[in-house]
Amino acid sequence: EVENFLRLGKLDLLYCTPEQLIAFMDEYEIEQTVLCAKDHTGNEGVAEAAARYPGRFIPLVYLNPLEGADICREKVETYVDGKGFRGIKMNPLRHAFVADDTAVDPVMEMARSRHLPVFIHSGHPPYSLPWSIALLAERFPEVKTVMIHMGHGHGVYIDAALKMAKRFPNIYLEMSGMPMGVKIRQAYEEVGHDRIMFGTDYPFHHPSVEIQKVLTCGLDEAAMQDVFYNNAKKLLGE
Repeated sequence: EVENFLRLGKLDLLYCTPEQLIAFMDEYEIEQTVLCAKDHTGNEGVAEAAARYPGRFIPLVYLNPLEGADICREKVETYVDGKGFRGIKMNPLRHAFVADDTAVDPVMEMARSRHLPVFIHSGHPPYSLPWSIALLAERFPEVKTVMIHMGHGHGVYIDAALKMAKRFPNIYLEMSGMPMGVKIRQAYEEVGHDRIMFGTDYPFHHPSVEIQKVLTCGLDEAAMQDVFYNNAKKLLGE
């Protein structure tokens, strides 16, 4: 039986409580969830959830680069250095900055100095297109950059996510919300066995739907173990 390691959750009392998320994790045999807030204002709630349920959540600090380098640095020092958060999350679409804007550079430099992965929402014009994320990844080849949703629902953007990940070895792909199961297999075979990962983006997508996409994408059981478990474990140093 394939175990499930990685899921992206957004914590907001409007959507779900930590207890509801834990219940879903237990139901679908998900050991740990990569957890971030709904936006850059909710990091403290994530810290509280991670402290309440040690070992179940891997917290990310949500940053808005347009707040400025000093504020972002303060949040990184508070949550990464002080509270053990394990990576950085940004959403160019939500905060209206193009992914490769120079305003993002200080955040990437903080990630580079701390060896942190950076998770970036992808798939929506004009801000979070795969080409822009690739230009950012090219500037910071030492930073492991995860395209969340690997282009999302548009076939052109999904193909672009694959092409950019093949070009830049520091780009990783997360598959939640991306509807084409065949692209999971293509990513595994063409991008790299260790650079495509399972996710659900809960509460926006149900775990059963996201799990079925992997189970039916045409990979064998060993490969599915990589997608569901091994690759996230390797990326996040578990």
